[in-house]
Amino acid sequence: MKLLTSSAKMLNALSRMEIRDSFDLIETLPFRYEDYSYSEEQEFQDKQKVTLLIRLVSNPTLIHSKKIDIIQFYFVSLKSQKFYHGVIFNRSFYQHTLNLKDTYTLQGVWNENRKEIHVLSIYKGEISDSKRLKPVYHLSQDISSTSFLHLMEKTLKEIAPFYTYDVPSFFRKKYHLYSRIEALKKVHFPQEEKDIKDGMRTLKYDECLEFCLRNAVIRKENCKRVEGRKKIEDLKKINDFIQKLPYKLTKDQIQAIREIILDMNKDSLMYRLLQGDVGTGKTIVAFTCLYGNYLRHQIGAFMVPTDTLARQQYEDICEVFKSYPIRVELLIGSLTPKEKKEIKDRLAQGEIDILIGTHALFQEDVFYPNLGLCIIDEQHRFGVNQRSQFVSKGELSDLLLMTATPIPRTLSIALYGDLDVSTLEQFPVKKEEVETHVVDPKNVLIFQSIQEALDHNRQVFIVAPKIDDEKTPYSVEKLYAFFQSFYKEETMALTGKMKTKEKEKILSLFQEKKKKILISTTVIELGINVLSAEVMIVYGASYFGLASLHQLRGRVGRDGQHALCLLVDEEETERLKCLEKIHDGAMLALEDLKLRGGGDFFGQRQSGFATFHSVNIIDDFKMFTYAREDADFILQHLDQEEFHRYFLKIKERMAKDEKVLLIEP
Repeated sequence: MKLLTSSAKMLNALSRMEIRDSFDLIETLPFRYEDYSYSEEQEFQDKQKVTLLIRLVSNPTLIHSKKIDIIQFYFVSLKSQKFYHGVIFNRSFYQHTLNLKDTYTLQGVWNENRKEIHVLSIYKGEISDSKRLKPVYHLSQDISSTSFLHLMEKTLKEIAPFYTYDVPSFFRKKYHLYSRIEALKKVHFPQEEKDIKDGMRTLKYDECLEFCLRNAVIRKENCKRVEGRKKIEDLKKINDFIQKLPYKLTKDQIQAIREIILDMNKDSLMYRLLQGDVGTGKTIVAFTCLYGNYLRHQIGAFMVPTDTLARQQYEDICEVFKSYPIRVELLIGSLTPKEKKEIKDRLAQGEIDILIGTHALFQEDVFYPNLGLCIIDEQHRFGVNQRSQFVSKGELSDLLLMTATPIPRTLSIALYGDLDVSTLEQFPVKKEEVETHVVDPKNVLIFQSIQEALDHNRQVFIVAPKIDDEKTPYSVEKLYAFFQSFYKEETMALTGKMKTKEKEKILSLFQEKKKKILISTTVIELGINVLSAEVMIVYGASYFGLASLHQLRGRVGRDGQHALCLLVDEEETERLKCLEKIHDGAMLALEDLKLRGGGDFFGQRQSGFATFHSVNIIDDFKMFTYAREDADFILQHLDQEEFHRYFLKIKERMAKDEKVLLIEP
């Protein structure tokens, strides 16, 4: 249904917010509410938020400068008859819209030192009790909140007769829920706080039920029997392989291998996630499963996000399989056309058993005659379509996803409902917690830690959020110039834009300890294994997600010795401070969810996992447990018209949703 506005400016602004029709508009929810209940006017405290019904007693005057525009005026509160001084920053248009004859509702912050109110918002007239809760949206700069709310109100009235999407009435009655359109009305235009709570309860359950039903449908499809599945005939060879490894695997690693291998031997295809914190040994689990795939005479493919990591995995797997007749090759974008063609030809002729690589693995001209196992490391770094293209290279391919962002098993049900999950919690070697501090850029600890590392022949990573950006002082180029002035012979810079040979040369110098300080972007987050790295310094730490910061921290102290991570930022935010206290990846993931609420848990819209619109998987986890049971109930009662109609509606929505491609064989 088309948007109910003829303004080209408004349409363009809505388009930038990914609102393209009326249904998109009404599903755009407020992220908070402003309470315009009028303040009790006794003595205001410094920085107290106040709401007053006022009339101006002086015309607004504008003080203009290069950096800031200030509007000043005096007004009287109509409830207390007290006089106040008001100040508005950088909104000069108020000079022409405020007058002496009208009454206004003003919301601002009291400044005790200057005895004035810094105005946040001001509306003409008195706000009634039924309209004191005003929704606040993430809006484009081209849209005022007033015009957006007007369009929202108009659209809700027009669209109500056509809005037929609802969960079955059986569950609405069971849980005392509204219809979805009524819930949306209450959330967008609440008359009291209970309306917001009740409306959101309906919207959250709707989302939980649809998510759980989608997962139930996908899991049911995945569990279908597949004819012609090849199996590992001699499982004892897996045990022999593990016994011959030069190190002992943890109980978690053994259990994960058992779960994956047994899945590979089932009559249905495997769709499993292997999650484990940095350093828990996911890679050797993957190599063991590739060996199992080799035993059933099928090709295995291992896809990683960067050339650097692909080269390291290739070197590692060649070392692991050096006494086995397994043919391993590397296919990455930086190879010459001739090298790529030779590898693709050998692959097509069945002369390769395991192929390691990046996006090059699923290019159109790459043909796998017998692909049995696809493994994707750091899976959230690939788009859903990319993963689907990769898996579709084989007709009967098992899929193993790997992530270093672990979460507790209970939450796995919510996030990975369509996948089986194996979790690594134990560390192969005793893990020393990396000492972590949030510091400002002038903290002496930065230079002290660098010098101590150099004195002990240890190494230092320095990470910047940008390669070169005039807007931030924290770029690779600026930091390189700064630190090179102190440590000339020891400092190198590395970025993802460098040519492959140049990157390899720099990494080689660093890994061989010929250089001690490496300044880079997060290109070193994955695939850099330097045992003598002792210090990680991350500039502009607030630019990064907790998962990325935890990954970066995992690059130091890998030999079990003391290591230090400094998160350099102008201010100590609650989010950054939690890294000082929490060293467990799963606990950090929980903390991130608590701080950020719902939304894209992995920070990428195409992560392949849950992108929740209204649900917080921490606070609303109990709702998920009910919704899972209800989804199963629907599938068991599809003979009932209401359940069948809802089921078909969800299937229709799934068909339009790219994310379902992840699990389609």
